Amino acid sequence: MKCPFCHHEGLKVTDSRDATEMNAIRRRRECLQCFKRFTTFETIELTVQVKKRDGTYEDFNQQKLINGLAAACRHTKISYDQVIALASRITHELMQSHVQEISTTRLGEMAMKHLQALDPIAYIRFACVYKRFKDLGELEEAIKGIHSKDERQVLA
Repeated sequence: MKCPFCHHEGLKVTDSRDATEMNAIRRRRECLQCFKRFTTFETIELTVQVKKRDGTYEDFNQQKLINGLAAACRHTKISYDQVIALASRITHELMQSHVQEISTTRLGEMAMKHLQALDPIAYIRFACVYKRFKDLGELEEAIKGIHSKDERQVLA
């Protein structure tokens, strides 16, 4: 790594902290030649393969998860910052489980579990894509499932 100011290769780390919301390590560095300081982020590369419905595989991409969650959460009470935090939480769960492969269906279930607790509209929007409802009956069942869960929470 080179200093972004003078391009000298001699650097020292003055501070290092976890940036868990970004799945990264934040390092404060100082150039040994010009003595200017700057911050770098070392991201953790998650090597999980996602098995798609058609049987093909692709690398897990947190940005794709963020995009899907953001689309479901648009015009709800869930902010974009909350979407990013949710995607980070799901990514962290994947890292903690030490899986090397996950299906898109399972990944969708993880996202739906979190969305159901946050906002029922975002949950239904997301579920429509991941569960691929074939008719209104399936959609109605999903909505009834939310209502019955809400009723159980009120009674508890």
